[in-house]
Amino acid sequence: MKQKYLISKEDDQKKLIIKEFAELDKEMLSLLCEEEYDNIIIKSAISKGKEALISELRTNNMYPPGVYAEKIAQAVIDIFDSKDNQSIELSFNDVDLLIKEQASSEDTDEIESIADDIDELLGDNLEKKTGHKNTAEKKKASKKNAKDKDSNVIKGDS
Repeated sequence: MKQKYLISKEDDQKKLIIKEFAELDKEMLSLLCEEEYDNIIIKSAISKGKEALISELRTNNMYPPGVYAEKIAQAVIDIFDSKDNQSIELSFNDVDLLIKEQASSEDTDEIESIADDIDELLGDNLEKKTGHKNTAEKKKASKKNAKDKDSNVIKGDS
């Protein structure tokens, strides 16, 4: 689904307006929501940081995903920093968002696969794969043999 956000600063009315549109019919955007914010509240949120601004911009009616919210917040900051720019239009396509999420899950799958390979190498099959016994087990066995020999020698000398 394609979405568009029209962000405009109305200085004469001292408010910020964000309109959210979505493609409900092919090639036709429909207005989903319109939110108005007091400029003073937005300026205060901007001074507290982007997370505070995102929190202020999100409402029950308009709650964009994190990636979109960050871009919307940055656009709002740009509008308030600029004397010339009074409106910005942002367009998003959910397909792009899904592709990014899929790519990150593929990275996770690759990491999990590597971790499984490491676990397998460290497991009991290590001896079979390498043909060597664990050196710690060899040391224990040789110490045990030495003790057995010592006890035999002592018993034999008596």
